Amino acid sequence: VQLQASGGGLVQAGGSLRLSCAASGLAFSWYGMGWFRQAPGKEREFVAAISWKNGNTWYAESLKDRVTISRDNDKKTVYLQMNSLKPEDTADYYCAASTFQGTTGSSPSHYASWGQGTLVTVSS
Repeated sequence: VQLQASGGGLVQAGGSLRLSCAASGLAFSWYGMGWFRQAPGKEREFVAAISWKNGNTWYAESLKDRVTISRDNDKKTVYLQMNSLKPEDTADYYCAASTFQGTTGSSPSHYASWGQGTLVTVSS
């Protein structure tokens, strides 16, 4: 399984970014997907997740009004749309895949495969 995250970059506060995560080596439509982030000196934290079965979504409470997760099974890609970005959103953003038909949620333990991360920097 390979997960290739992209779309990070430098953006001013208040701006938007859409992150993408292209998956290969797995039957994508059967896997839940998630996004996490890790800021310098902080622990990895959950951002959003989307199930394989019915597209149900979960969001970190603090981010739910500003982020949207979606997936395109034909393209084997999961997206994270982030709006109204703040300097505190600066972090490496990682995508992750669950196990086959696995449970999806906010815990890293739900995920079996991780991408390499894409850096988002929000300037004030």
